[in-house]
Amino acid sequence: MLTLVGGSSEAFGQQAVMAQVMPAILSPSAPPQAAPAAPQAQAPASTPAAIAREAAWLRSAGWGLSALVDRFSAGAPLDEQANCIAVAVYHEARGETLEGQLAVARVIMNRAASGKYPTSWCGTVKQPWQFSFVNPRTGHMPGVDENSAAWRKALGITRLATANAVPTLATDVLWYHADYVAPSWGRRLTRVEKIGTHIFYRA
Repeated sequence: MLTLVGGSSEAFGQQAVMAQVMPAILSPSAPPQAAPAAPQAQAPASTPAAIAREAAWLRSAGWGLSALVDRFSAGAPLDEQANCIAVAVYHEARGETLEGQLAVARVIMNRAASGKYPTSWCGTVKQPWQFSFVNPRTGHMPGVDENSAAWRKALGITRLATANAVPTLATDVLWYHADYVAPSWGRRLTRVEKIGTHIFYRA
């Protein structure tokens, strides 16, 4: 069991979540039941480290990706860099499964860390001719429907991805394309896996 250190309101909020989670885990006589719901009055964690801790606890209690995305779809506003990932997930993958959306977010993060692409997440997303929704001449990204379920999912995916809270693609996976196209560069790379309609590659 993880131990909280300090007395921040965020830490106490996580303890409140665990107070509901742990009895279902520890009681041998408790009947099987669905993963416990997080208390609606308690705001989810907001910093990446805190999100990672809370998500780890909830995953150990049986929460799946859908429940986690819903949990972290609300929270403190994303900073500029994380917002670029969320916008990319929204435009590139909102029709994909949550696993597919998470994989797209991971590719952006992997590229920025690889030394082969711009080092910021926004720079990676806006690099000309890389993501089809971005204007390659101006770097302009179209808007999003902030009231849509798709945008809320993109926010939850981004918070989980940037906190490295949920396992997804390895860090050397830098490329993907839709399965209805066959770019020539795909033949020079090693296919990793297909998630939804996207095929992911490493060098």
